[in-house]
Amino acid sequence: MKLVVVPTPIGNLQDITLRALETLKQVDIILAEDTRTSAVLLNHYQISKPLWSYHMHNEHKVLEKLIEEMQAGKTMALITDAGTPAISDPGFLLVRECLKHDIPVECLPGATAFVPALVNSGFPINRFVYEGFLPIKKGRHTILTQWQQEERTIVFYESPHRLVKCLRELAIYLGEDREVCVCRELTKKFEEHKIGRAIDIAAYYEAHPPKGEIVIVVKGT
Repeated sequence: MKLVVVPTPIGNLQDITLRALETLKQVDIILAEDTRTSAVLLNHYQISKPLWSYHMHNEHKVLEKLIEEMQAGKTMALITDAGTPAISDPGFLLVRECLKHDIPVECLPGATAFVPALVNSGFPINRFVYEGFLPIKKGRHTILTQWQQEERTIVFYESPHRLVKCLRELAIYLGEDREVCVCRELTKKFEEHKIGRAIDIAAYYEAHPPKGEIVIVVKGT
């Protein structure tokens, strides 16, 4: 009886630990955010286990059943499409419920996108704040206003179709000279890092519309 939280590669399929692979081979059930996406990884490593769907749209509905299965003795692994579960991905609710029912939880170390983005930025990272995804509307102004006094390096995720607008907002709220680092498609073939003033990088991506996963790192005051 146990829940094991297993990080998966954020792009390059080789970025998975031996311990993670061994765990996925040993558990009774694998909970996946998107079973089709996870099947690619599992097939690559010739892992064949029952794959159950667990994502933000059904996590409340299936919670009770998963707890019952583990209480009956099953060991489950929780994975997401990429990175460490519960970091801007489903997982928090299940971990909390397991702990509430005295079900052991183990989280393996592994891939997560914001760590390489922080390191690649060259900004101070002895202290930083992780913001996940910013709210699209409600609360966005409040957060951006708070950042005006933030001394720590800030790291957050953004979608490609909102990137230019976000960078222009950063220039407005934080000043045109505030430095940022935009990391795109980390660990993948077209990995890209752009470091400079938010306003300048916004102009670059306006001329070169971005695709893929994006992490933004903002230098503190």
